[in-house]
Amino acid sequence: MRMALSTCPPEHAERIADDLLRLHLVACVNIIPGANSRYWWEGAIQSESESILIMKTRAEHIPALTRALQDIHPYEVPELITFQIQEGSQDYLDWLTQSTVLPENPS
Repeated sequence: MRMALSTCPPEHAERIADDLLRLHLVACVNIIPGANSRYWWEGAIQSESESILIMKTRAEHIPALTRALQDIHPYEVPELITFQIQEGSQDYLDWLTQSTVLPENPS
């Protein structure tokens, strides 16, 4: 299991979360608004108000999650960082596994 992090403009957070959930690439997305991000882009320090997306998924879904995020995200280079979930509530991990079964005919 993996926890994945991304940031996005606040007005895109719910759409991105819902798109990834509909694809069953993630079991849950926590949207944390109000992040003030400062970063290098095109040779200058930039500052943006963003939402943080915390996503829970399976390790084998990371390549598809990466592609989907690149397709639906408004940024040219969307952030996607993943961490291995080493332990947790077995009931939660079972739910996460069940919630990320890819449909045979995705819509």
